[in-house]
Amino acid sequence: MSDTAGAVDEVRMGSARGRWILLTTVLGSGLALLDATVVNVALERIGAEFDASFAALQWTVNGYTLTLAGLILLGGSLGDRLGRRRIFLVGVVWFALASALCGLAPSVEFLIAGRALQGVGGALLTPGSLALISASFHGEDRAAAIGAWSGLGGVAGAIGPFLGGWLVEWTWRAVFLINLPLAAIVLAVALRHVPESKDPEAAHHLDIPGTVLAVAGLGALTWALTAAGEDGTTPAVLVTAAAGVLALAAFVLVERRARAPLVPGELFADARFTGANLVTLLVYGALGVHFVLVVLQLQVAGGFSPLAAGTAMLPITIIMLLLSARSGRLAQRIGPRWPMTVGLLLAAAAMLWLSRIGPGASYLVDVLPPVALFGLGLAGTVAPLTATVLDAADDRHAGIASGVNNAIARAAGLLAVAFVPALAGISGTDYEDPVAFSAGYRTAMIICAGLLVAGAALSAVLLRPRTAAGSPTRFRTEDCAHCGISAPQQHPR
Repeated sequence: MSDTAGAVDEVRMGSARGRWILLTTVLGSGLALLDATVVNVALERIGAEFDASFAALQWTVNGYTLTLAGLILLGGSLGDRLGRRRIFLVGVVWFALASALCGLAPSVEFLIAGRALQGVGGALLTPGSLALISASFHGEDRAAAIGAWSGLGGVAGAIGPFLGGWLVEWTWRAVFLINLPLAAIVLAVALRHVPESKDPEAAHHLDIPGTVLAVAGLGALTWALTAAGEDGTTPAVLVTAAAGVLALAAFVLVERRARAPLVPGELFADARFTGANLVTLLVYGALGVHFVLVVLQLQVAGGFSPLAAGTAMLPITIIMLLLSARSGRLAQRIGPRWPMTVGLLLAAAAMLWLSRIGPGASYLVDVLPPVALFGLGLAGTVAPLTATVLDAADDRHAGIASGVNNAIARAAGLLAVAFVPALAGISGTDYEDPVAFSAGYRTAMIICAGLLVAGAALSAVLLRPRTAAGSPTRFRTEDCAHCGISAPQQHPR
């Protein structure tokens, strides 16, 4: 990242100002992180209150992911150009107002619209969170601050399912309304304690055409895949799917000619970068479906309460908190190929094991063992994957390479949540029928296991060592106590 415009006073990690900046960025990124985990726990209650179809529940998840995935790169560019604190605060206010709309939604259609607006706010605040740390701290203080941000973010991820389950026991609307006081704290602290910064070398042109085409293409494909699960391959579905594919093809062409592209084409000239992103597409597609359907299955068929269903996934986050950094260091010594291959095979086996969850499931016997195995698999995969993406890009492109990988992960979850349930035969009000939903759930888990096996195969074939084992990378695994489950951790811009 370039030096910031103007003189920004050096902030020390142990100073009062440093602690305030860390609090601001952790709470800010925590807003988006919490909503990525707790809303899944609320889906069953939302569907019951609004008598919604499964497609509507898919859109409750995907409305947020669509705008977040499509706009997150633009959000980072706006922060570099107009001021990282300014765009971060706009994102926080936007996210809070959208959360209020979601919490007060009178219908599922209103809720979906609010979720899409939430995604816009998330796209503005998420890139700015880590960028503010990178701009405010320097040297070893920066490394320590990033490590603390990552570790505290992992704690937020661990608390999320438990908090979501507890709130849903009261009312699902509280899942969204709790964002308002958190956002107020972020605003108050940031306005008083966080310095502004810009990138004087940031491009003067924003890639608006590329952004519009990305959102339009992803939106059209998501609608077509979701509608296919309800109505089959009708002419409207086929036409919309074709329009989505054409929009994404046009996006690729526009990016090749843009003066300041969202996605620089030279990044994909590196075979390892391309391979790592193909693996990301498969892995995060499977993860997106997993975290929606498993929590639903536990409530619909297993008879778990929202609180029990939410906390059932907690071991995954705990295991990643404990092992991700160690896994990253191992990958630095021997390369990412085998840690990722073995990790994904373990995760695929856990996915097949989880497909057996049904009526009368016992947490200790039927849920905890495969969930723990799944956590072990992800711990061996996520940090090496992030390191591979960053190591494949030069220093000048490290930030955008990480952003592209993050956007691909979110887009993968978006499309998979739309497509896999339809392919598995889940539609209509199946989530109200334990027998019907269980049949589709088992098929979906088998499909997701297949995606993870395919990711393992690509890792073994495409991620061969480029440099000698032990060569340094730009990703300091000792600073990453936790790597994201919903999307990879972003490198500071």
